[in-house]
Amino acid sequence: MEERIQKSMEKAAVLIEALPYIQRFNRKIIVVKYGGSAMVDEELKRQVIQDVTLLKLVGFKPIIVHGGGKEISKWVEKTGMEPEFVNGLRKTDAATMEIAEMVLGRVNKSLVQLVEELGVLAVGISGKDGGLLRVDKKYSEGQDIGFVGEIKKVNPKILYDLLEKDFLPIVCPIGMDDDYNTYNINADDAACAIARAVQAEKLAFLTDIEGVYKEPSDKSTLISELPISQARELIADGYIGGGMLPKLNNCIEAIENGVSRVHILDGRIAHCLLLEIFTNKGIGTAILGEKETRYYHE
Repeated sequence: MEERIQKSMEKAAVLIEALPYIQRFNRKIIVVKYGGSAMVDEELKRQVIQDVTLLKLVGFKPIIVHGGGKEISKWVEKTGMEPEFVNGLRKTDAATMEIAEMVLGRVNKSLVQLVEELGVLAVGISGKDGGLLRVDKKYSEGQDIGFVGEIKKVNPKILYDLLEKDFLPIVCPIGMDDDYNTYNINADDAACAIARAVQAEKLAFLTDIEGVYKEPSDKSTLISELPISQARELIADGYIGGGMLPKLNNCIEAIENGVSRVHILDGRIAHCLLLEIFTNKGIGTAILGEKETRYYHE
């Protein structure tokens, strides 16, 4: 009996710890960029969707922006082609673009299905819908990489309309240029552009790493809070490289354009979103504007 009461008290303590965060972010928009291993592992996928659904049900206004690179590569190989990358960006010819749009659409509706299984209404869209994402052709260090888009304009009206009607929008990163050609967009870029356009309170990246390290080879150097001034110093001093460099630059740009805080989380950890958003210490890296603090109560 005492053990049962103790467990109940622990659950109550967790809920009380979460309360100030629920109050602080009630009715605020949070953009979740969903990708990496958490999209491939079915159990992790279900946990991520549970997290986002809970955020919705306690008063947040979440928007999911998802990738699907591993799934695209799988289907490109199934058709007998070889996935090709230039400076980390997928080279996307017309045939690959057709596959990418098909695969991302399939992923998109599978996420809608998972959300709706949990009792929340979701709508899956691409950047084509409602003129959400307008792009120019992107080049990689002067090289033509095909139908890869650089976002030049976001029209968030369709997102506001869906949020107002109490739907959870799920966006796949496909856009059009001024001639209405279809382009694949890097999902990190799409999430950042959307977060800026809707003035999101939070932008959360689910990745395959624990967060930002000062020394990538030393796991003890994980940085829990990173003001953008320090982020710029880490980049200038050469501490940040590889795939983290464009991600961190995206984070800095998002904060400079009105997003209050950006979280980089390990999507391989069960319920990482809830742990980061609703607990005092969190688990990933929170990147903050100079006037922001992460912990509202201690």
